[in-house]
Amino acid sequence: MKLKTLKPSLPVLGGSLPVLQSTSWRAGKKTSAQRGYDYRWQQARAAYLREHPLCCFCQRLGLVVAATVVDHIIPHEGDQSLFWDRSNWQGLCASCHSGTKQRQEAAGARGR
Repeated sequence: MKLKTLKPSLPVLGGSLPVLQSTSWRAGKKTSAQRGYDYRWQQARAAYLREHPLCCFCQRLGLVVAATVVDHIIPHEGDQSLFWDRSNWQGLCASCHSGTKQRQEAAGARGR
């Protein structure tokens, strides 16, 4: 017995979907290394986490959680002087960096 192929029941639309353009400095196809997160950053990050081993957001809540991410307090948006300014760094756990910090940035909050 040979199976018949089914024809699509939905019509195929012509043209293409509109592409949303991002105005973020991260737009485009740059790798993390091309955005500055290279070997030099990895070394600086490791040193910073040795000096600041706890998540500062969790500490404010009285929790002791290891920091695994060095976050830029004020997003550097490609500005190398702000990128390397250690006073603009803070240690965060992955949860706080992915959740709390991202919500703050989405709401337009800046600073400490």
